[in-house]
Amino acid sequence: MKGNDIFASLLPSSVYVVQSRTELEDTESYGEEERYIANAVPERQHEFRTVRVCARRALGQLGHAGIALVPDEKRAPVWPAGVVGSMTHCVGFRAAAVASTNDIRGLGIDAELHASLPAETLDIILLPEEQRMVGELNSRYPETAWDRLIFSAKESVFKAWFPLTRQWLDFLECRIILDAQAHSFHAEIQAKGSVVAEHDLTVMNGRWIAEGPSGQGLLGTCITVPLAAVC
Repeated sequence: MKGNDIFASLLPSSVYVVQSRTELEDTESYGEEERYIANAVPERQHEFRTVRVCARRALGQLGHAGIALVPDEKRAPVWPAGVVGSMTHCVGFRAAAVASTNDIRGLGIDAELHASLPAETLDIILLPEEQRMVGELNSRYPETAWDRLIFSAKESVFKAWFPLTRQWLDFLECRIILDAQAHSFHAEIQAKGSVVAEHDLTVMNGRWIAEGPSGQGLLGTCITVPLAAVC
């Protein structure tokens, strides 16, 4: 069963997703999680708790109930054995998606406010060819914040990439090619040598959605890594 929010139309039926635009609370306390955020500011505590409520509700649909989700030493969520998952949160929105490793081997989701990136961040996040693509898309489809969409796509790629490789991926080591008409994207992983070959992650394909024109609503992106080799 899927939610009725931005990721519902993007993810395959084998992925269970729970999304919320309001803060949620569990009926029981998870001490390990509370200790992890004990010194965090209230806003961080709220988003941490709510996205884990979403994750537990999604996990329940896979038959995993009542599991504490404490980040590991690299701040990545630790999922139950046999499960892949991803979480995302931004202002006014939280979501978690999970699937069985019998169905897919990697999963990444990301939500962002639909607004252009600060100009000073473009060279850090976007490759020169991506910046040229953004310029071309802006001239044809100015209603979409294409630079922010590329940022979100790279976040989804990283969330799928890291659990498989346990290696960081720089923004400039991933090239995104957007398809404005199909609402899809193609990610090419660069400069990781044997890690890319070992895990067969040279290419990933994803999907995206925009709730409204730039300045309104959210952008959502997702990646699923199939069991078969990516081609």
